[in-house]
Amino acid sequence: MDEINILEKTENKNEISLTEKAINEVKKIKDENNIPDTYSLRIGVKGGGCSGLTYTLGFDSEVREGDKSIDIDDVKMIVDWKSILYLKGTTIDYSDGLMGKGFVFNNPLAKKTCGCGSSFGV
Repeated sequence: MDEINILEKTENKNEISLTEKAINEVKKIKDENNIPDTYSLRIGVKGGGCSGLTYTLGFDSEVREGDKSIDIDDVKMIVDWKSILYLKGTTIDYSDGLMGKGFVFNNPLAKKTCGCGSSFGV
């Protein structure tokens, strides 16, 4: 798995990283949906799911107070301050295999995950 780590861009060693496959998919989605360059990929965590917490991804034009902005290979990302606590060290990949297509969060802080991988517990 080719991983482009944010460590090259920041001083914090516990940041989120994206694989090359994930970066390419984010760019493809933006292009196919005519999402303006001013929008960033918002990465987050919210309560819910069978394991307690659920990952969220979406495009957002607004950077809120307390958000962390991260740029990696022309992909602008924002993470709220609460979510970053649960996502430190996480690598986001994109899978297009037989088990389905979608973004995959490889989170070293997750103590348990559900069968589909979209929710986790710490």
